[in-house]
Amino acid sequence: MAIEFSKRVERTPAYPMSGAQALPEDIVLMASNEVPDAPLPQVLRAIEGVIGNANRYPDPTNTKLRRALSDRFDVPAARIAIGAGSCDLLMAAGDVLLEPGAEVVYAWPAFSVYPYLEAATGATGIRVPLNDAHEHDLDAMLKEITVATRLVIVCNPNNPTSTALPLDEITRFVEAVPRHVCILLDEAYCEFNTLDDPDASVDLLKRHPNLVLLRTFSKVYGLCGLRVGYALCGDPRFVEAVDRIRQPFFCSIPAQAAAIEALKHQDVIAERVERTVVARVEMESALNDLGLEPAASQANFCWFALPEDGPEEADVVKGLAERGVLIRGGTGQGRAGYLRVTYGTPRDNDRFIAALADVLGR
Repeated sequence: MAIEFSKRVERTPAYPMSGAQALPEDIVLMASNEVPDAPLPQVLRAIEGVIGNANRYPDPTNTKLRRALSDRFDVPAARIAIGAGSCDLLMAAGDVLLEPGAEVVYAWPAFSVYPYLEAATGATGIRVPLNDAHEHDLDAMLKEITVATRLVIVCNPNNPTSTALPLDEITRFVEAVPRHVCILLDEAYCEFNTLDDPDASVDLLKRHPNLVLLRTFSKVYGLCGLRVGYALCGDPRFVEAVDRIRQPFFCSIPAQAAAIEALKHQDVIAERVERTVVARVEMESALNDLGLEPAASQANFCWFALPEDGPEEADVVKGLAERGVLIRGGTGQGRAGYLRVTYGTPRDNDRFIAALADVLGR
C-alpha cells in the first residue's frame, strides 16, 4: 500500500519553474525578473566577513537587519518582519490569517504564488480580473470584500503585467477597506516604479494598522540567491503572528549581513533604476517596431500579447530558448498568449529582440 498525501497537496498548483539552472552558460536569462548586476564588492566582503561563523545559528530575531530597516524607513523595528524572501512572509500571512470559511481577494493575473494561499489554508480565493490596461481594478476588488474576507492583496507594480497604480489610488483603496481585513501591498518591484516616490507608501502605515507592505532584497538589490524579504507593518501583532508559525532561523547569517550592507548603497540602487528605465523605453520602442504593444511598465520587465496571426505561445517560448533566450510564457502566469520578459543588459535586450523577430518571422 502506498503512502497517502493530504488533499492540500492535490489542490496546490506547481510553481512555474524557468529551468535556467539546467541550461548552457551562454543562455540569456530574462525569465525571473532578476537584475543583471552582480552583488556589490562591499556586499561580497560583508558575506565573507561572517561566513566563518557558519557553524553557529543565525540571529533568530534578525535584530541588526530590522534595526537597519528601521533606520532606513523610520518604522519601529517591532513592526518589521523578516523572511526568507518575500514569498516566505506571503505564505506566513496566509497561515496566520486564512482558514476554511475565510476569503482572500486578489487581482488576476497577478503573482503566481497567490493561489497557493487558498490551496494551503482551505480558504476561498476571490480573483478579480484586471482592467483593459492590465491594471488592478480597485473598485471591483472593493465590491468583493465581505465579512468573511480576511486578506486582500494588491501587487503594485503588478507581476506579471508590469503595471502600477499611483499612490493616490492606492490610498483611497486602503482607506475604503474595512479594518477587519488585512491589506497586503506587495511592493517587490516598488523601487522601479517612477509614478511616485517608492517610499511614499510607508506613511500609510501610521494611519492604517491593517496594512502590510511586503518588500524584498531579491529584485533591485540583486540578492535573489540569498533569499531575504521584509514586511513593514502597521501592527506589531502581524510580526508576532508570522514569527510564531514559521521555523526558526529562517534568514541565514550571510543573508542578514548582505542585506544590511546592501541598504547602505542607495546611490547604486538609483543607478540601477535609471538603467532599467532606459531599458524600458528602448524595449518598448523595439517591440513597437515589431508591431507589438507592451503594457505600461513600471517594473524591470515587460508584458505583451503575441500577434493573433503568429506562432502559438509555447512555440515562441521554445523558439526563443533554442536561440539562447529564456523568457516566461503567459500561460503559467495566468493569461495565455502573452510573454513576460525581464530587462537585461543592452546586449541581452538586443539578443532577445533579434530572436523574437526571427521566431515571429518579422
